[in-house]
Amino acid sequence: MAAQLTGISLIFKTNTLRRDPRSFAPFPTELRKERIMGEHDNTRRGLLATAATGLLAASAFRSSFAAQPSKKAGQEREVGAVEDLMREHGVLRRCLMVYSETAIRLRGGNRLDPQPIQRTAELFRRFGEGYHEMQLEEIHIFPTVKQAGGPAAAVIDVLNTQHERGREITAYILQVVAKGSIETSDAEPLAQAFESFVRMYRAHAAREDTVVFPVWKASLSERQLHEMGERFEDIERQTFGHDGFEDAVKQISHVEEALGLADLAQFTAPPKA
Repeated sequence: MAAQLTGISLIFKTNTLRRDPRSFAPFPTELRKERIMGEHDNTRRGLLATAATGLLAASAFRSSFAAQPSKKAGQEREVGAVEDLMREHGVLRRCLMVYSETAIRLRGGNRLDPQPIQRTAELFRRFGEGYHEMQLEEIHIFPTVKQAGGPAAAVIDVLNTQHERGREITAYILQVVAKGSIETSDAEPLAQAFESFVRMYRAHAAREDTVVFPVWKASLSERQLHEMGERFEDIERQTFGHDGFEDAVKQISHVEEALGLADLAQFTAPPKA
């Protein structure tokens, strides 16, 4: 066991990823968003009789509302910056669930198809590391929180270190599954990698959700927070060319189906014996 642990440590170190964020995804520096505003016709058509004025005003008011796009049932409303960050954490937590279940199966001696595991690791690298961490947190969130000072600022260096460590483990996972099959000699080291990754990121994401993001939000005005939400949307489109979150949800859902993890009921705690 000691030899396996030493081996996996050496593999992690030789696969350390300290790349420029641009190697993972496009890295926009200045993002512009055009806003299309409707123009109101203020032309006066002449004086009308007093009795007709009220009716015309009411008609114009109704027409103004009719011109606005209405929210249909099921249509997505605007997502704020903090909600955006936390729902992205939801996708990453579903990746962690896949890793946890895979570690259990590896320890049970089951032969596993590496393809779903590879897709999960690639999703975490592209969506979690290359986009969420590098382009949002490390550029826009962490510097602001660190400048604000206080307890939240004290954890930023640790969070950055954990990002780097996570990228090392992701590189190792992808290296193992790229072989096309998981060898018996790789099963235990890979299970340990999954467990250490999950343990770290559960604590990591929980601290961000409950400490870092609230401080970041409090440090911004309502206008600044709204602008950051728009900027995050721009970065998402620049990076993925479409709705990256929706696509990530579809990808992890397909992985869960392939591994038999799609039914939420199976995770319900059993009743007391």
